[in-house]
Amino acid sequence: MDRLAKALVGDWDTVETMERGQFFPNGGARKGTVHVRLASGGYTLLYEVHSDGSAGKLDGFLTIWWAKETKLYYFIACFNNPNGPCRMRGTAHWHGESFVNDYQVMVNGKNTQWRDTFTFTPTSHTLIAALDAGDGTLKTVITTKATRTPVRVSLSSELHVRTQMTEKLLLDERMLVVVGSFFR
Repeated sequence: MDRLAKALVGDWDTVETMERGQFFPNGGARKGTVHVRLASGGYTLLYEVHSDGSAGKLDGFLTIWWAKETKLYYFIACFNNPNGPCRMRGTAHWHGESFVNDYQVMVNGKNTQWRDTFTFTPTSHTLIAALDAGDGTLKTVITTKATRTPVRVSLSSELHVRTQMTEKLLLDERMLVVVGSFFR
């Protein structure tokens, strides 16, 4: 979970592009935000999404956790779908530097294989949602590009973090932190 948290925890601005096809006959786009945080003592990652645009409004979240016994990540996806807001969304694993989630969705009465692939840089991540085209290849349906937003820390939370950090410092180091904070 540490590797995934290091890549995703934080706030992101997103741009989604929907390819023309069965799900988006005219294509489409959305802009929005994602907030990612750890929950349940660091064992679960929550990926909260809010976006809107020509493809329609999207509000929801992913819940991701690691299961030691199966050595897989599990997903629950909840979105603003009145017919079924939440469902299990497959299992995921690391494939090199990419985080890959495989799942099935019922399309026209048939279970269809889908794959979400996350790729990362220190300041961005890209999520590609693709479906099995029927010939063993994947066809991209949605591409989400996310850019990390600057960290916004309130003074009180910054002081709390500094207090926690200084508890581990020697007295001379503590004095330097206090003096440095005063003249900042």
